[in-house]
Amino acid sequence: MASFLIESPHTKDDCVKAIQYVHAAGYLTHFHWGCKSGDHTGYAILDAKDKAEALMVVPTMGRPRARVIELTQFTPAEIKAMHDKG
Repeated sequence: MASFLIESPHTKDDCVKAIQYVHAAGYLTHFHWGCKSGDHTGYAILDAKDKAEALMVVPTMGRPRARVIELTQFTPAEIKAMHDKG
């Protein structure tokens, strides 16, 4: 499993529908929302086997505009190796 950052933008008009979809899919507790600040986007970090699986938590209407970014955590050894190369 890998970790992914999901950004799921939606319009103000689709706001309630997007949140209801995420709730119905069982992922409401995974998302943080910018809607009350005027940024109609849902943000989540979750584990999935690949980007396609991670995208499935995004409402169907929002998938074309969603961003799914695979995240990496570096160990101290990896940082040292990068430093030694550079």
